[in-house]
Amino acid sequence: METRVYSWGDGRPWHSYAAYCRRHFGGRVRKIAVDAGLSCPNRDGTIGSEGCTFCDNRAFTPSYCSPRKSLARQIDEGIAFHAARGRDEGLCLAYFQPFSNTHAPVTRLRELYAEALDHPRISGLVIGTRPDCVDDEKLDLLAELARKHYVAVEYGVESTCDETLRAVRRGHDFAAARQAIAASAARGLHVGAHFILGLPGEDDEMLLRQVERINALPPNTTPSPAASACVPPRSISRWWSRCCGGCVPIWLWSVSPAKCRWGFTT
Repeated sequence: METRVYSWGDGRPWHSYAAYCRRHFGGRVRKIAVDAGLSCPNRDGTIGSEGCTFCDNRAFTPSYCSPRKSLARQIDEGIAFHAARGRDEGLCLAYFQPFSNTHAPVTRLRELYAEALDHPRISGLVIGTRPDCVDDEKLDLLAELARKHYVAVEYGVESTCDETLRAVRRGHDFAAARQAIAASAARGLHVGAHFILGLPGEDDEMLLRQVERINALPPNTTPSPAASACVPPRSISRWWSRCCGGCVPIWLWSVSPAKCRWGFTT
């Protein structure tokens, strides 16, 4: 049986970020996570102090990341981390991952981004942040850097449903995300958006509406693993227990114009 190859050169029915990078950069690319020591407006009291119900930065931050180290040292240790696992080839992007990496004055952000770009192995930046942590001045800075370097901004959107965003204590609505994504795309930035499909209270109809809204957005990438297992923080675990009879969710979905699949397991 002949395997179908899609227009983006992949046999899978979605255009993977890895395939995009191979085509854009001409080879393999590694994202090297760094911790810039920035906080989040939903933790430092700007809009809240408890944080989002699902958030635990320890779950995805590599052991070498620490704001007590310089960015250059974190990058060196991150490259060594991958090299020890046979993943040393290719270009590297500095991935500002933990917390909200535009939540600081522009002068401070310029210093941090410049320090990362000064590293000889770094070819660009990936900035993880919230849609309510950007403004024209910060986006103009990213656009300025993007004239010479690859710059991507990844927004934690999580849901297109305002009732869900309120329930998970997100602190912004979907309109804020839509505005930030549009403003970033208008400046020619590579834009990514993170979603968590299937949060408690979201039924089939809501999920399918979200797919339509996501497809209408201009982001270049929408991270959504084919299979994600989650052991959520205590606050949201209690919520799932009430809503889903004690089940821990495993999301199985393919985001396409036609279908969105998900499931639960005990």
